[in-house]
Amino acid sequence: MARAPLLQLTDISLTFGGNPVFSDLSLVVQEGDRLALVGRNGSGKSTLMKVMARLTEADTGRVVTPDGVRVGYMEQDPDFAGFATLGDFASATLDPAEAWRVEAAAEGLKLKLEAEPGRASGGERRRAALARLLAEAPELMLLDEPTNHLDIEAIGWLERALLDSRAGFVLISHDRAFLNALARGTLWLDRGVVRRMDGAFTGFEPWRDKIWEDEDQARHKLDRKIKSEARWAVEGISARRKRNQGRVRALADLRAERASQIRRQGTAEMVLEAGTQTGKRVIEARGISKTYGDQVILQPFDLRVLRGDRVAFVGPNGAGKTTLLTMLTGQLAPDSGEVILGTGIEMAVFDQTRAQLDPEATLWDSLTKRSAEPGQRVVRPGPGARPAQACGGLSQGIPVRRGTGARAGEIAVGRGKGPAASGADHGADLEPVGAGRTDQ
Repeated sequence: MARAPLLQLTDISLTFGGNPVFSDLSLVVQEGDRLALVGRNGSGKSTLMKVMARLTEADTGRVVTPDGVRVGYMEQDPDFAGFATLGDFASATLDPAEAWRVEAAAEGLKLKLEAEPGRASGGERRRAALARLLAEAPELMLLDEPTNHLDIEAIGWLERALLDSRAGFVLISHDRAFLNALARGTLWLDRGVVRRMDGAFTGFEPWRDKIWEDEDQARHKLDRKIKSEARWAVEGISARRKRNQGRVRALADLRAERASQIRRQGTAEMVLEAGTQTGKRVIEARGISKTYGDQVILQPFDLRVLRGDRVAFVGPNGAGKTTLLTMLTGQLAPDSGEVILGTGIEMAVFDQTRAQLDPEATLWDSLTKRSAEPGQRVVRPGPGARPAQACGGLSQGIPVRRGTGARAGEIAVGRGKGPAASGADHGADLEPVGAGRTDQ
């Protein structure tokens, strides 16, 4: 007798701001499935995962899980409000007798359970959320960007833990190596429709490109048929007028079908104007250091960054990479030493938490308006495009707090002029700018 699926979605429809995110979407997750959920930024991946976890209610449709099946969800930005330590958060849903599960996960992730959430780094907070989910050991795990903020060692441990787990899982990630190692099937969310491909993730792009090729051919044939029928409607309808009204109605149906087809997101085109000329020196740090209590974050350190330099800070979670960056950008004063900024420098910082964005402002306003610099942000759409289309179809009415983490990241990057970024690729699309496709 066949076993019931771990999760079944039937005819799910959901609309935000007047625009449908999904329409009549259905999918099934079977026992043992290890699925990657992929799609362009803003396509609704995180929203779909919240529907699967029953955290967001769909407008129509059903979400079914069998009795006894537990679904665990790890979101992009866990809420640590009300928890004194990371350990309290990680063990909140467990019986005290099962606390060893959290301790085992924390040992593998090298997580300090006694750390305070407010002073923990993004990676440490992420490890706590992972420890909580792994300790709960649900039958189905839903992981939204689990590798964000994790260092290389922690990603490797998580990869091994998921490979050894008997649970099924659906994961969203922009880490191709992570997906290649774990996924045994792919759910592709494209223009509100989910398609499933079974097999390793390495086969996804050829499979996707074949679907797009078939789609283009079918659209080309439909366009040719509409053109032929339109010519007939002009030249040949006079004879047997009554008998040919059905053919005219069929032409109207063809045109309606073509108009209802959703275009794929096209290629972004960016033009950057030259800014004010600055000096050769960008940042110079002389003997800067930082400690928190007995913890030494940075011993006396010198650094000189010149115009055109690209510098990467690497190290394990909690080592102080973001602290160092905030000192170099002038947001945090060092305990000793000094930081000197070059002449005419315009500083923009992209931080992990997107703290520079107003959660109540719309995505569009966050990108195009800056009260301190009126008129300095200009976005020019291409010929025939609406303003929102110049930024990948941003919905002008959706506030930042309701946009995806990836959308918020795109806005934060779009506002910046450089040179500092912390975790800048978190949530970045698998397809780089310029790799999109346009309809013929």
